[in-house]
Amino acid sequence: MAERCAVIAVCGHEAGYGRPLERLLGPGVSVVPSGRELFRSISAHRRRGEETAVVPMTLGRDPGLVADTARTLRALAGGDRAATVLTEPFGTAQHLVGWLRAAAGRVPEDSALLVTATSGDPFEDAELYRIAALVRRYGRHALVEVAFTGGDPDPAEGVRRCRLLGAQRVTLLPAGFAPPEVPEPAGPAGPAVDRAGPLVSASALRRVLAERVADARRRLRESGDDGIAAGLSAAENHGHSHTHPPGGGHDHDHGHGHHHHGGPGHPHPHQHPSADGAGQVIRSIA
Repeated sequence: MAERCAVIAVCGHEAGYGRPLERLLGPGVSVVPSGRELFRSISAHRRRGEETAVVPMTLGRDPGLVADTARTLRALAGGDRAATVLTEPFGTAQHLVGWLRAAAGRVPEDSALLVTATSGDPFEDAELYRIAALVRRYGRHALVEVAFTGGDPDPAEGVRRCRLLGAQRVTLLPAGFAPPEVPEPAGPAGPAVDRAGPLVSASALRRVLAERVADARRRLRESGDDGIAAGLSAAENHGHSHTHPPGGGHDHDHGHGHHHHGGPGHPHPHQHPSADGAGQVIRSIA
């Protein structure tokens, strides 16, 4: 591919359809929702003579975003499609476990954790419960609950459940790109509620994005694979077909993508090789 390559970050509900990322990814990245806006963005870049690399901004809970993006790219005209590559998703559920564990490590041990994300479909919401269970199993916080912005339970209900379970302090742990809103205190008897920082720092966001683009362009150059065929099967397989790092071992866990070095029972940050970028991100936000 030519040197001039525009980057397009495609956003679904995990990224608030782009709003939380518009000022974080830098001026050289176009942030769009999937569908028509993606199609228009590619066309605009092509008119300027730029090739495009499209990054699905999912953290592993929205495989449908990858498949929808791939369908849009498949529908491009021949010249536009030849100049476009679909990268691997920004993150996988396995990455999300590691990022959440790193963030939880900065929260006082006596605080309950309320893992919070925007609501998706029932399968995506169930996946967040699985992820939160791993955060609790391999962390040091006794109480880890789940809440959904725009879903059930919402953050206010999540805080109430933590209070009923004896929590005097609750920390909202964002499991998406958009920071959750802290609910209003439930009276003087309610627990103190605060919010952990962003799941991934702005500098780490930009670094991982660049790595996804570099990997996809290298794959296209070396094997002619534009990533679209693999992306089309993402929703069917509950994860992108290329989510394991180069050279890394993997196995299948009931259709939820690939898990490295022994599966979801050992989601330690050091298990993500630097070639995939996740290990660097976890170190950068730890």
